Amino acid sequence: MRHRIAGYQLNVTTDHRRAMLRNLAAGVFEHGHIVTTLPKAKAVQPFVEQLITIAKKGGLAARRELESRLTDRKVFAWVDDPNTSEDVKASQSRLWELPAADAIERNRYGEVRKAPRLVQHVMSKVAPLYKDRAGGCTRIVKLDKRRLGDGSNLVMLQLIGAEEGPQVKGRKSTRRATADKRTAFAKKAKEKAAAAKG
Repeated sequence: MRHRIAGYQLNVTTDHRRAMLRNLAAGVFEHGHIVTTLPKAKAVQPFVEQLITIAKKGGLAARRELESRLTDRKVFAWVDDPNTSEDVKASQSRLWELPAADAIERNRYGEVRKAPRLVQHVMSKVAPLYKDRAGGCTRIVKLDKRRLGDGSNLVMLQLIGAEEGPQVKGRKSTRRATADKRTAFAKKAKEKAAAAKG
């Protein structure tokens, strides 16, 4: 019996699990969402929310705590990559402003020399989005896709605030457009009724 043992083991060693959670969390902070399996998403969701809570405190102690829990790395290196499509850049820019291509420097071999750092990005861009929120900064959206290798169900772990982000069917949601049409129709009907009375 697993008394007093909390969390998901995910059938890997402790070091592997810790590195996997760090990488998944870094992907969430950099891209705004990740696509993974349901057990991994459920395992990394509380970790991401704890990191956001720490980052909201601000200051040197919070920065050091983040650096001890996350692997501080260069992020947004894909912004100046010619293989990155404009659709990807547009979906990423819904959450935060992407760095300019000149903020990323590469050496003569194409390796990234200078780019924004992950911990700084979490403290300056991600944490202020949720400063008035007590928790629940992420959500898990089940997708209608399966992984090719083993057929396991895929889900999207997403930061709240990207409501226009990738949808389950891969197309833009029509819910907002329908709500806007209803509001416009109600406004016209109200004006028509007011004109008929007056």
